[in-house]
Amino acid sequence: MKAELHFDFAVDKEKNSIVVKREFAAGRQLVWDCHTKRELLDRWFAPKPLTTQTKRMEFKVGGHWHYAMITPDGQTFWNRLDYQAINPIDNYAALDGFCDEAGQVNPDMPRSRWEVAFTDAGERTLVTTVVQYNSADDVQKAIGMGLKDGLASTLERLDELLLDLGETAELVQ
Repeated sequence: MKAELHFDFAVDKEKNSIVVKREFAAGRQLVWDCHTKRELLDRWFAPKPLTTQTKRMEFKVGGHWHYAMITPDGQTFWNRLDYQAINPIDNYAALDGFCDEAGQVNPDMPRSRWEVAFTDAGERTLVTTVVQYNSADDVQKAIGMGLKDGLASTLERLDELLLDLGETAELVQ
């Protein structure tokens, strides 16, 4: 039986932000690695049934992750995450936005700043993500595009990957 993992999605319209808190049944280093290594991100960072494919990734301050979310019928949605701050296994901050295949950010779509923090919660890891938008309209647009359900589905995929990685580690020992 799967343990119940905490998931909280709170909208603060006055601060133009969304705070997402999610527990994972794995250690902080592994959860951090899943958020910061392209080969692991490509295995989970998209809501079902989409897949993710990295075009370019430099996980460093001033670097970026340019990737596509791909539907089963081949439709591609390009995204870009520009890293602004990195404190290994504790937190990172980045600007998130939709872009084109060349990596040019789409100015007609909301761009947000993500502050992602990783903390120990016993044998679990709590990831707290603060998503800051420029306006209440941008927050509403992101919610209207299905951000909450998309994140919930994406984070369930991370649960599955962590379980798979944990079983693989047990087999190696």
